[in-house]
Amino acid sequence: MERDQLEKLTMNYQKMQEQLQNIAMQKQQYEAQKQEYKQAEEEIGKASGKVYSTIGGVIIETTKEEALSNIKEKKEFVEMRLNLISKQGDELSKKEAEMRAQINEAIKGFQEK
Repeated sequence: MERDQLEKLTMNYQKMQEQLQNIAMQKQQYEAQKQEYKQAEEEIGKASGKVYSTIGGVIIETTKEEALSNIKEKKEFVEMRLNLISKQGDELSKKEAEMRAQINEAIKGFQEK
């Protein structure tokens, strides 16, 4: 492998590491949303009086069942996104490991010269 090829590979590796960091941040955000929805679901489940929901910037009165249904939908969507992000992260991690091995081999080749 030539030096300019190694430089390109190293730049691609750095970009891949940035992508992995972005995925990790997104995963954290979705985990936090999932937890918020779980807590909201528990609180609505405990409610015995009126239940209110926000739509856009407006707060409206709603039924307990409708509020639970909306929260469950949102939680399912977040879980789906979380699964997708996790799969992307796993695939990217495998590629990153392969690329790291290639870079290490190329560096060893240059050191032996």
